[in-house]
Amino acid sequence: MKKLEVGTLILRIFLGLSFFIHGVSKFQNGIENTVGWFDSIGIPGFMGYIVAIIELGGGLLLTIGFGTRYIAALFVFIMIGAILKVKLAAGFMGNGQGAGFELDLAFAVMAVFLFLNSNSVLSLDSKLFSKNPQ
Repeated sequence: MKKLEVGTLILRIFLGLSFFIHGVSKFQNGIENTVGWFDSIGIPGFMGYIVAIIELGGGLLLTIGFGTRYIAALFVFIMIGAILKVKLAAGFMGNGQGAGFELDLAFAVMAVFLFLNSNSVLSLDSKLFSKNPQ
C-alpha cells in the first residue's frame, strides 16, 4: 500500500468527521437558529438546511469514501461561502472578536485535494465503481 493512499484515507476520514460534527452541531443547537443566522447575514434561510444536510450526510459519505469527488466539491463551495460571507472581514487569524478564515481555508484545500485524488483504493467508490477493483 502506498503512502499516498494512507495519507488520502487519513485526510478523507478527518475531513468527513469534521464536517459531520459541524452538521450534528447545527441540528443539536436547533436548526431554526442556523436558519435564522443565515437570514441575519443576508443568506436565504433555507440555505441553512441545505448546508447542515450536506455537512451531516456528506461528512458520513466522505468518511466511507462514497461520492468523494462530489462531496468534496460541495465542501469547497461551502467553505468559499463561509470565508467570503462570514470570515473574510476578520482576516486570516481573526481579529480578537471572532475566528479568522484559516480553518475554513484549510478545509477547502483538503477538499480540493480529495476532489483531485478521489480514486483512492481505500474508498467505497473504488470498490463499487472501479473497472479494476483492488
